[in-house]
Amino acid sequence: MTGTPQNGIFAQANQFYLALEYRCAASPELKTAIKAARAVTATSLDTHTVFAFGNTLLRGFSGGKLNDFTSISGASGHTVPATQRDLLVWVHGTRADTNFDIAREIHNALHAQCELKLEVPGFNYRENRDLTGFIDGSANPANDEMYDVALIAEGAEAVGGSYVFSAQFVHDLAAFNKLSVHSQEAIIGRTKPDSVELDSSVKPMDAHVSRAEVSENGVELKIYRRSFPYGGVQQHGLYFLAFASDQHRFDAILKNMYGLSGDGLHDRLLNFTRAVTGSYWFAPSEEKLDSMLA
Repeated sequence: MTGTPQNGIFAQANQFYLALEYRCAASPELKTAIKAARAVTATSLDTHTVFAFGNTLLRGFSGGKLNDFTSISGASGHTVPATQRDLLVWVHGTRADTNFDIAREIHNALHAQCELKLEVPGFNYRENRDLTGFIDGSANPANDEMYDVALIAEGAEAVGGSYVFSAQFVHDLAAFNKLSVHSQEAIIGRTKPDSVELDSSVKPMDAHVSRAEVSENGVELKIYRRSFPYGGVQQHGLYFLAFASDQHRFDAILKNMYGLSGDGLHDRLLNFTRAVTGSYWFAPSEEKLDSMLA
């Protein structure tokens, strides 16, 4: 049994991004609409698109099962609200104008059957840095490892598919930028200019790197990050987007970040950013998408 992953999960060297989150109910008409939306993406060589489904649509179209995202109430009042939606469309490419045209055509195909609940346009910032100025995704898996981390392996019914977590974070850059670079590096756990991880002897246990790296039985629970900065001068932050071969990894990492893993610590970066959305999705293989929409 084989499955071809959606190409947009791994496509690199893109500069502009757009995430669309929809609320919709499973129906034959919605299948037709999504097929039309997929056909739009086949017309452009400049963009890549990923379609991912929440639990309700996944069950309605394929009988598959996915846990809905549930809200997190962590230490020191840090939270992630549950805003579970039904359909995620992620468009990214080398040109903002082409992204816009493709996304608009996709929305035209979907809007009669779906309600658009969130639209987040984003961009690369200073050579793949977060708006805090730190390089984002320094420890991201590369080469063959990214496929192992992000995709369900051969032998499983959902081979080639991927579990997805998304959350829109709003940064408090004014507060973060008041800190010295040394203090910022202690919060992140990496050097700011070149993203070298701090030595364990000086890296705080509540640094972002310390809390976001979780191991079980001596094996790190890795995820494949595809997050992007977004926003304007008044509101800005990170649309966190990650793919994994199982859903449990997200749960374990979030518990560790939000101070729910039992050691009394939480990710100090959360003092400078807050989640305003949270959803779990499943991105089927191309073959599974075809069968779901048949």
